[in-house]
Amino acid sequence: RMLVLFETPAGFALFKLQDEGKLRNPEKLFTYFEDIHKAKQIVSLNCFSKFADTAEALSTTTALIEGKTNDTINTFIEDNIIQRSMEHTLAVADKKLGNAIRERFPQIECVSDASVMELFRCIRFQLNDLLSADGQEIDMNSMSLGLAHSLGRYKLKFSPDKVDVMIVQAISLLDDLDKEINTYAMRTKEWYGWHFPELTRIIGDNMAYAKFVSIVGVRSQTEHTDLSSFLDDNTATIVKKAAKVSMGTEISDEDITHIKELAIQVIETSIYREELYEYIKNRMVAIAPNLTILVGELVGARMIAHAGSLLNLAKHPASTVQILGAEKALFRALKTKKATPKYGLIYHASLVGQATTKNKGKISRILANKAALSCRVDALGDESTAPIGLQNLEKITARVQELDGRKSLSNTPSQKQKYTSRTPSQKQFSSVQMGGRGGRGRGGGGGGPGGGNGGGGRKRRFSEGDDGGETDTKKSKT
Repeated sequence: RMLVLFETPAGFALFKLQDEGKLRNPEKLFTYFEDIHKAKQIVSLNCFSKFADTAEALSTTTALIEGKTNDTINTFIEDNIIQRSMEHTLAVADKKLGNAIRERFPQIECVSDASVMELFRCIRFQLNDLLSADGQEIDMNSMSLGLAHSLGRYKLKFSPDKVDVMIVQAISLLDDLDKEINTYAMRTKEWYGWHFPELTRIIGDNMAYAKFVSIVGVRSQTEHTDLSSFLDDNTATIVKKAAKVSMGTEISDEDITHIKELAIQVIETSIYREELYEYIKNRMVAIAPNLTILVGELVGARMIAHAGSLLNLAKHPASTVQILGAEKALFRALKTKKATPKYGLIYHASLVGQATTKNKGKISRILANKAALSCRVDALGDESTAPIGLQNLEKITARVQELDGRKSLSNTPSQKQKYTSRTPSQKQFSSVQMGGRGGRGRGGGGGGPGGGNGGGGRKRRFSEGDDGGETDTKKSKT
């Protein structure tokens, strides 16, 4: 006979199914559980084991959610099934849990299908009365509430799904740091430019400019300062020559002190920005490796931040992923009845940047399709899920090469049949067209006696077709 392993907030219950024939019609199974007396004729309580405390209930429930077994489950099965030498089929609610039990106890056959799910639903309907069959009254509502609170606190504290919150905060901070560095660097150049205006055209990098200001200070010290730590020899020579003939104004020691402090702020913020970028890079590789391979760390992090979380991004269709970040342009285009945007944040991905201008829309659509699949694998997959990032990257790269003309498009038999097969109406139209004067514009070149100089462009439908052939047909009718 079949045994039913039923987990409750209070503990584990093992029911024995008296009549397995009822499972053959799962649609009618609920009618036997409308009355508790009929329900006891279908299933009977074999044994019940309560949890020792809330901690044991929490650890067991967490293992069940992940489809795994722990010591509590193994001990319950060992004591009530294995030691009693009960050779029964065990019905479980989760297939993953059944596989885990089968790995631990190979002699037990586990079943989990649609009829078993209906049986669990019926048992849950009469659970309190079935568990009180042995005279024990169990307050299931209070135990369910306590376990739900403990499980909620555990998920908020330890769930790996919440790690993407760190990505959202980090990428937002990175964008703020970029704005702050640009503002401070611009202010440093404008302020120090009154004293050494030629330096702005020689040193374009903000970090090198800030290092020069913080180390040299007054331009008269340039000749006696070693600049090799942040400038190459050629640039350092040009800077020293420019310092001798500079037309900048003289500034006081108090002014140069404040300018140096501002330059130090630029340097420190830039160093922290590099550390934050490495943190985001490592986080993205750990959380969303497939998405990172396709669009990069920064673009992937911005897409996750824009969607709110990795799971929310995985729920978006590919069309939404493609224009994510261009919502204002989309609604403006819909309002004015103009062309909608082809890309949003995904435009900054390297694959879209490699494509030509006319192909950026196509590549962004293809990349959005693969990115949507990658997000779902990253958010919903586990350790056994095979990575798809590299495979998708190869496909998109090959497509980019095909669109750019760097790789010949190989026609498969289905593609050849698609372009060579003709319907009877198309054959009839071809015979009419052969006697005409040839196509104008992009139609095929004229054939037969009346063939014109139509170009060798792509094929056109009859609705867009040749004026010449149609005109000759009308003339012949006239």
